[in-house]
Amino acid sequence: MIKLGQIQKLEVVRMSVVGAYLNTSYGSMDEAALLPRKEMPEDVDFGDVLEVYIYHDERQRLMATFNKPSLAVGDIACLKAVKLIENGAFLDWGMDKDLFLPKSFQRETIQKGKSYWVTLIEDERGRLVATMDIYGVLESDSPYKVDDKVKGVVYDMKDDMGIFIAVDGKYHAMVPKREMFGNVFIGDEVEGRVTEVREDGKLNISLRKKAVQQMGDDSEEILNKIKAYGGTLMMNDKSAPEDIKQEFQMSKKAFKRAVGRLLKEGKIEFIDGGIKLKSN
Repeated sequence: MIKLGQIQKLEVVRMSVVGAYLNTSYGSMDEAALLPRKEMPEDVDFGDVLEVYIYHDERQRLMATFNKPSLAVGDIACLKAVKLIENGAFLDWGMDKDLFLPKSFQRETIQKGKSYWVTLIEDERGRLVATMDIYGVLESDSPYKVDDKVKGVVYDMKDDMGIFIAVDGKYHAMVPKREMFGNVFIGDEVEGRVTEVREDGKLNISLRKKAVQQMGDDSEEILNKIKAYGGTLMMNDKSAPEDIKQEFQMSKKAFKRAVGRLLKEGKIEFIDGGIKLKSN
């Protein structure tokens, strides 16, 4: 069976003035793919097996090519938007015909010249199109364990759940809502630490270091902020969690740990409603 959007080995089942028709050895001629004459090797002959990519041309005819695009069905890749139209965008994927990304399959407003992570699917009309919904093609059997460092790309964000990340461009991972700190956007490449391997094999990760290591960075950030405010910060360990998150992009728990460290080191002292640098 010929697989649309895949690289596969097919047999030359008929020669023609327009090119060679390819299929599996047991396939019917009705669904053979055409390898255009201009792409045919000079010595190609009936019965030869060729490794080609299968796609549809503008007339929805089944075509074969030796050109290898940036992704096949089931892959994900970061592709540049080269043209915008009312109902979608076209992406450069290394083929003569650009890949269409329908507006209904977009997760954010597409900008010409910017690159986006997508996967390749066959839509209800049988066309190969791109979609930014890559959740369904990611795998849950990663080799990573708790405390391993991982890299990935942000492909979706939900305020009530968290940040969705494709680790290695292949595996399911999420930064849970409780760990959502800092300015992270769809398309960003991030580094994190595995905090949990869930029962379904998907990863929970944190973009922050382990508490002991992170405390040093947080303490330095708080100290610099106090200095920037002239030596006094009207915020302390009794401040609202949302205020702390807005100011420092860290949890109240992390804030209290860092403030406690600064107090122990004698660098700050509490005042009414805040903290200030301690005079030496």
